[in-house]
Amino acid sequence: MIQSLIPRFGEPVKLADYDPRRVDGEWDKKSAEEQIAKNTEASRELAYRLYAEDRRALLLVLQGMDTSGKDGTIRTVMTGINPQTFQITAFKQPSEEELDHDFLWRIHKAVPRRGHVGVFNRSQYEDVLVVRVRNLVPESEWKSRYRRINEFEELLVDGGGTLMKCFLHISKDEQRERLQARLDDPSKRWKFSKGDLAERTLWDDYQQAYEAVLSKCNTPLVPWYVVPSDRKWYRNLVVSQIFRETLEKMDPQIPPPEEGLDGIVVE
Repeated sequence: MIQSLIPRFGEPVKLADYDPRRVDGEWDKKSAEEQIAKNTEASRELAYRLYAEDRRALLLVLQGMDTSGKDGTIRTVMTGINPQTFQITAFKQPSEEELDHDFLWRIHKAVPRRGHVGVFNRSQYEDVLVVRVRNLVPESEWKSRYRRINEFEELLVDGGGTLMKCFLHISKDEQRERLQARLDDPSKRWKFSKGDLAERTLWDDYQQAYEAVLSKCNTPLVPWYVVPSDRKWYRNLVVSQIFRETLEKMDPQIPPPEEGLDGIVVE
């Protein structure tokens, strides 16, 4: 499941080549939910071992257009994991303090500590996405950030981190349906903003910005996964499977106990 989702390294990415409604294999919603349950159970045990080992960290990066399902993916994939062993960071518009530092300052502060799993709901890539589309910094600045992001991610890996980057790929028609559903459901209308419509008019610009990200920051050390996300159940299946397989590849080990414990009786 994993390899077919990774763009070819060193080649330009065209999102038109990726079907957001694609389903590999004979999966349906029911069988996917059963496999997701197995994945989350296995990931829970692996995350516990990662915490006990306390030598490495795992960072899950989620990017995607509005309504692509970042929150829903987090709720599903992280089910049952001890909240003491992971943290979620949502990167919104930077604060005045954050703007007074380099663009990676706030990102580095949120990197998970050893033994922990971190989840980024949006990430360092906002600084080559919305910044580019909205012309918030000079072109020469945002163009230099691809290299700096790659170097930053290499630094994290050298320090014992593993990065798992997922682009949740949805179609423009699917986004329209999801935005309309928010408007039509009184219990979800709070999630809708008029600003969402303004961002939607820039759809093509954002697609080009994402294509640049997926082309320039997709490396063998830290690859991108382009996750078909028009079907929520398949999106959750894919990300949960990658998450599980990433932890399995890390293969964290429970540390050996302190010597001399045999025969001790706690009274």
